[in-house]
Amino acid sequence: MADMESFREAVTAWAAGGPEEPARELAGRLSVRTAVLLEGLSDAAAVSALAALHGRNLADEGVCVLPMGGAMNIGRFARLLGPPGLGLRLTGLCDEGERGYYARGLERAGTAQHAFFVCAADLEDELIRALGVTRVEELVRAEGDQRALRTFLHQPAQRDRTDQQRLRRFFGTKKGRKIHYGRVLVEALDPDDVPAPLVGLLSSL
Repeated sequence: MADMESFREAVTAWAAGGPEEPARELAGRLSVRTAVLLEGLSDAAAVSALAALHGRNLADEGVCVLPMGGAMNIGRFARLLGPPGLGLRLTGLCDEGERGYYARGLERAGTAQHAFFVCAADLEDELIRALGVTRVEELVRAEGDQRALRTFLHQPAQRDRTDQQRLRRFFGTKKGRKIHYGRVLVEALDPDDVPAPLVGLLSSL
């Protein structure tokens, strides 16, 4: 039985030069109406966790949460999924530093730029600021990563960084850690503390 993961895989294969037909066929069968374009897997984990906390099954709503494997891929995915391709509504998150890539890619695909929500540095930075450094460190301890964090913080390269910058960098030092903490940090948020880009994105779906 086809599911949204099959559609994600078909779109990713298409973007890499594979055939168009599987993605197009699955889009129709699954009644996909919206694609949430995200830079990476950690962003997808965070968005999916937030939707689940609000009792929403995005796949059942015809919404595909799709990590692109990097901001510079926005143009390719927008062409395939937006007006020139499958004609889906496009939305998503981008980092402030990548806003130019998104603007150019979306413009070429004829897609509205205002449907994308901008994180100040990146989503991890937004989540750390929302929770506070102390709470994030508590979560790191609860997840069994206290020793790894302590070792990381003693590295000379970390001395001139702020506590927030160190935590943000820590999440990217091991494969899979950003993905794991994308979910953990979102699930720890109080409803009133959800970062504005995530609030805007979920409200738009």
